[in-house]
Amino acid sequence: MKIIHVLFLFIASLLVEAKDLRWQNGFDEALTFNCPSSDSISYIMSEHNNHHEDRMWDFHCQRTFTQTTSCMTTNWVNDFDEVLNFQCPSNHVITGMYSFHDNRHEDRRWKFTCCTASNFCTGNCQWSGYVNDFDKVISWGVPSGHYLAGAYSYHENKHEDRRWNYLTCSKTC
Repeated sequence: MKIIHVLFLFIASLLVEAKDLRWQNGFDEALTFNCPSSDSISYIMSEHNNHHEDRMWDFHCQRTFTQTTSCMTTNWVNDFDEVLNFQCPSNHVITGMYSFHDNRHEDRRWKFTCCTASNFCTGNCQWSGYVNDFDKVISWGVPSGHYLAGAYSYHENKHEDRRWNYLTCSKTC
């Protein structure tokens, strides 16, 4: 019985190492994240690992819509090692993100889900400026009264990482 207990602890430790419970993905794994139906992404956390040359991601959501939403998911918005420059359609905000990692390129391709509602208008949009340096943690929150509406990043092969800049807009109606 003791051997089974030790084996169980060993397997559990391997699983936790592969994907820490606070993260939405493990290193070199696909990422799929969607906020609840009336929310949008309000906080982004990410940690880079030089051994894996990849990031783990986590997100928080904020209440955004008061009624049924209309959503769309993009095709891939970037190629490996290329610039990612994405903005949701007018009056839409980001509610989900999808990506997969390729070890040959040591980079990710990204898709976004954008949603809106009939009583939701956006304006006064502004870019955040870069929220991270290469190989460093991202810990960034959408400013109060704003909603995430876009993302820009570029990949550098020397660091095998991306710097990120986010677009936020306020609700104008």
